[in-house]
Amino acid sequence: MAETPDLETVLSIVEELWPASLAESWDAVGLVVGRRDRPVSTIHFAVDPVSAVVEEACDAGADLLITHHPLLLRGVTTVEAGTFKGEVIHRLIESGCALLTAHTNGDSAVGGVNDVLAEILGLEDSAPLQAAESGLPEEGLGRIGTLPAGTTLGEFAAKVFGILPAVAGGVRVAGDRDAFVQRVALCGGAGDSLLAAAREAGADVYITADLRHHPASEAREAAGVGGRPFLIDVSHFASEWMWLPAAAQALDRALADRGYDVSVAVSGINTDPWDFVITPGR
Repeated sequence: MAETPDLETVLSIVEELWPASLAESWDAVGLVVGRRDRPVSTIHFAVDPVSAVVEEACDAGADLLITHHPLLLRGVTTVEAGTFKGEVIHRLIESGCALLTAHTNGDSAVGGVNDVLAEILGLEDSAPLQAAESGLPEEGLGRIGTLPAGTTLGEFAAKVFGILPAVAGGVRVAGDRDAFVQRVALCGGAGDSLLAAAREAGADVYITADLRHHPASEAREAAGVGGRPFLIDVSHFASEWMWLPAAAQALDRALADRGYDVSVAVSGINTDPWDFVITPGR
């Protein structure tokens, strides 16, 4: 008969899948709320630990909520329930639901955010754009790979748009719509820190989120004649949500392989912060 693991056991399996050592130095990953000796029979995955997601997990009776983004990335001096984060923490504790963050370690790990994006986009021979300081050669931030067959920038951007969850902001593109692209770099979430790495890796196009005006403008200037890499700016939430089903499946399989019976679910709540966009045309 299958057993129910305790939180400590689940944490040890999570560490095997998405090692905390892969997290960036500025990041805050790991257990945020929860007792390590409590049993875990239901796990919920989401991108953001916002109120609606926490309510969804607690109402579903989840014993553990795993989010990609940290709730407490920076130091706080109070978790008073009158604040957004304080209320979230109180709701989790009072419902007996633990909270765990797998952020940049989830980005860099094998089978993490960037590997999943590369696989969904059909990239071959993908490798990290920035290798992890301590890890396997396949671990690190971003990915660079090659499409089996080249296509135009416009067609590829349309493919990216069709693959990602629908959000208000859509997809923004910088470059010649009819230009040929085959070498693709990507980084789930905010990746303007890897713009230079994408150019140095010989990417025809770089996909990431939250591209700010100045880094994007400077990257286009640095590209020179030919304008490569072209840029595709996507939703931060959408680019990272793609990882959740794969992450849930990986954890579910790892638990089952050890004889544990745990229900694992993925939140369907869209936590992209934007509701609508107004544009001058197509």
